Amino acid sequence: MIKVLLVDDQNLIRQGLKELLKLEADLEIIGEAENGKIAVELAAKLQPDVVLMDIRMPIMDGVAATKEIHQHYENIKILVLTTFDNDEYVSAALQHGAMGYLLKDTPSEELAVAIRAVHKGYTQLGPGIVQKLLNQFPHGIPTPSEPVPPSLTELTPREKEVLKLIATGASNREIAQELYISEGTVKNHVTNILNRLSLRDRTQAAIIANTFLSYLNESD
Repeated sequence: MIKVLLVDDQNLIRQGLKELLKLEADLEIIGEAENGKIAVELAAKLQPDVVLMDIRMPIMDGVAATKEIHQHYENIKILVLTTFDNDEYVSAALQHGAMGYLLKDTPSEELAVAIRAVHKGYTQLGPGIVQKLLNQFPHGIPTPSEPVPPSLTELTPREKEVLKLIATGASNREIAQELYISEGTVKNHVTNILNRLSLRDRTQAAIIANTFLSYLNESD
């Protein structure tokens, strides 16, 4: 059973989502929050598997709440569900730990699938969101047919291992467990990777890793 926390400032939206998701046998709504502050408190208390997070809310918005929850509870996956798809919101939410970004016009069956996928560690992005992320690359996203960027070849073997795990959606804690190193060491590796590749966040790193996955696998 996947435990879900609903976060939205509109009671009508929360009730609608609750009724729709109740139809899914493997999803359980364990709590509701009307703003980010309450969401953070309930996340600590209830320890949901997935938080369905709105963005624009009073007191504390969804981006701030996502950052707070992700910093303290990396095991909790966050899926943004909002009306707003501007670049700033998308980038900020993903940069601060959200595993997915969907719009509220997403069909209920697709939403349920996305919740399950995020729970397993996969990134879920709604139509048009990927393009907004690609637009963040000033020179365009490289294609697999292009030469491997020199900065990628300069990564250490351990950094390449971390980068491949970032591409799977793994959290710092999960990477630490997989590689038998501390979370602090993982954070240092992630910072080095982003700096070496001149990337803004983990989402961009995941895009690069997937683009040149064959190279990363061959360089093991």
